[in-house]
Amino acid sequence: MPFAIYILGLAVFAQGTSEFMLSGLVPDIADELNVSVSAAGALTSAFAAGMIVGAPLMAVLSLRWPRRRALLVFLVAFMLVHVVGAVATTFSVLLVTRVLGALANAGFLAVGLAAATGMVAPNAKGRATSILLGGITLACVAGVPAGAVLGQALGWRAAFWAVALISLPAVFAVLRSVPDTVQATGDPDEARPRARRELRALRGPRLLVVLLLAALVNAATFCTFTYLTPLVINVSGLSERWVPAMLALFGLGSFAGVTIGGRLSDTRPMRVLIPGGIALLAGWGIFTAAAGSPAAAFLLVFVQGALSFAVGSTLIAQVLYAATQAPSLGGSFATAALNVGAAVGPAIGGLTIAAGLGYRSPLWVSALMVAAALVTAGLAQVIQRLRSTPREETPPFRTTV
Repeated sequence: MPFAIYILGLAVFAQGTSEFMLSGLVPDIADELNVSVSAAGALTSAFAAGMIVGAPLMAVLSLRWPRRRALLVFLVAFMLVHVVGAVATTFSVLLVTRVLGALANAGFLAVGLAAATGMVAPNAKGRATSILLGGITLACVAGVPAGAVLGQALGWRAAFWAVALISLPAVFAVLRSVPDTVQATGDPDEARPRARRELRALRGPRLLVVLLLAALVNAATFCTFTYLTPLVINVSGLSERWVPAMLALFGLGSFAGVTIGGRLSDTRPMRVLIPGGIALLAGWGIFTAAAGSPAAAFLLVFVQGALSFAVGSTLIAQVLYAATQAPSLGGSFATAALNVGAAVGPAIGGLTIAAGLGYRSPLWVSALMVAAALVTAGLAQVIQRLRSTPREETPPFRTTV
């Protein structure tokens, strides 16, 4: 893998840390800025909304830029809004910085996915994707706990300064390492791809199905991850001091899953998607039944993290393979699908808890979402086979390279 792809992964690590670190900082932000905890919690929702809207929007706006320039603009903007957030004296200013930071993050990840897959051989998109998504999983392992510790020791503003500082070396590394190429290859007429043409290419039924599957699997993942703390405390019976270990264990499992998925998704994706999807569904069901056991909780947090990101990262790679006619905007749709799941899953899980169904209920929601993904994939395959003649029949996912 080119060194530049690992640099992109470093930047994604900083951005993933920013996205999830507020889970440990909300009470302090609420106290200092004189707002309610629920209002401070809206900072997370604002970031998720910015990611969903920002991925396709920023990708389209930067379509005529060389990829290195686009990455630098988004990364510098991300860094600067965190500096502004670190010195913000009002909640409204901090809220605006979260939205702007999400837009920059979404644009960077969308262009970064396109740039990373454009720097490797056509049959290595999965490995390139896994390196970028690995930055998000490492943020769960190290970045988020470190941000919480830093916030507790020096105040929540220190965590914002830390994200800006981590982004700084990535700026120089992108400047030196990422090729200064346009967001397309081929004949001169393709040098400035038109958004309308790429958007038409992204309306293919196969691509839309894979995007839906990616959103469902990611929704299942973050539905449980968001409420993991109250689950392990109130159901598993663990004390609060075990929470960082559980979060780190989930992150370690996620990193293992995205690494394994990256190695298999280019050549044998169905060996990940079919058995992995079935195992993921079974795991959520087992976790629901066994959540009262601390030992089972420790084991299943790791296993489900690994399965979730193995299946999820493989689906994202399949999005990029299906979007070959939209090399610049395919990454933006993949980014949007991830964040739709990250927003919808926790929202539904929160509704079940608010309805009095208990802290196990997000586990059931996760199981139902994975079940919906499996049913959707099965129906899509049946419909495609019914519509195709034997000569034209193709699999719903890319199975060979």
